Amino acid sequence: MLRHVAYSIAPGSLALSRSVLDRAADRRRDDDWLDKAWAAPDTQVAVVIGDKLLANSDRTALRFVSPAEAPEGTRIFLGIDRESGAGQTADGRAVFGILADGEPDESYAGLRELGAVLNDREAGIAVNLIGLANWHAVHTHCANCGEHTVVVEAGHVRDCPACGAHHFPRSDPAIIVLVTDDQDRALLGRNGAWPEGRYSTLAGFVEPGESLEAAVRREVLEETGVIVGPEIEYAGSQPWPLPSSLMLGFYAKAVSTDIEVDADEIAEAKWFTREDLRALVEAGTMALPGSISISRRLIEGWYGEDLTGSW
Repeated sequence: MLRHVAYSIAPGSLALSRSVLDRAADRRRDDDWLDKAWAAPDTQVAVVIGDKLLANSDRTALRFVSPAEAPEGTRIFLGIDRESGAGQTADGRAVFGILADGEPDESYAGLRELGAVLNDREAGIAVNLIGLANWHAVHTHCANCGEHTVVVEAGHVRDCPACGAHHFPRSDPAIIVLVTDDQDRALLGRNGAWPEGRYSTLAGFVEPGESLEAAVRREVLEETGVIVGPEIEYAGSQPWPLPSSLMLGFYAKAVSTDIEVDADEIAEAKWFTREDLRALVEAGTMALPGSISISRRLIEGWYGEDLTGSW
């Protein structure tokens, strides 16, 4: 059951959920159109090596190249910029990605560095391309028979030539939740692998046959021993393509406050008032998730304004 919890994430604040490019999925099987789009001089190509994107010198934007300048690699059709007024047809300018081999040099940067500074258009391109790059990297062979797969549909499908299986990119749903109690304190935890003072909201993957609400209750109970009641409110979602997660954000109300951490994933969990949180953050003894994370936005949605300091 979903009920109103009264906190919210500011619209447009989820850095990796922004996108304006039309993915134009209907063009992925149109080889003639794709060939013409690739040959158009104003087509833009984003380049990725591993999980790093080709960026401009000051790391504030992607650096696009022309098809003629693009390196060798797997070609991905990402979509059409319909508002550009350019392009080889009336559709608009085509945008492709190249999954290049090799080691990235200093001209490449990752999503953690770029995500918060890219504009809406480039943020959507970056997340899509990184997600597909990670998927291609681990799906070179058929999960059904083990044969090497081939890339089809402009990089969005891999087919098995032996058994005929079609393999599509997947996103693994994961819940991430800020739990509050009757005193309006927030429950934050520290992963055992993190240094002292680093805290975040609780999160975990949704299991087969499990609803999102059930996943919220199970993860919170498993990790902290806290029982979540009927009040669970969906707050927003954000892709996290490292490698293939879709983070589904929630606010939830606890009906118990005793904490007993699992000592596996969570080494420490505490209830924080707003005053506690602000004092610790300002003193530099507590670090919150970075600005591109949905966790940070959940915390700030509860707190009521932006906070300083991050990992």
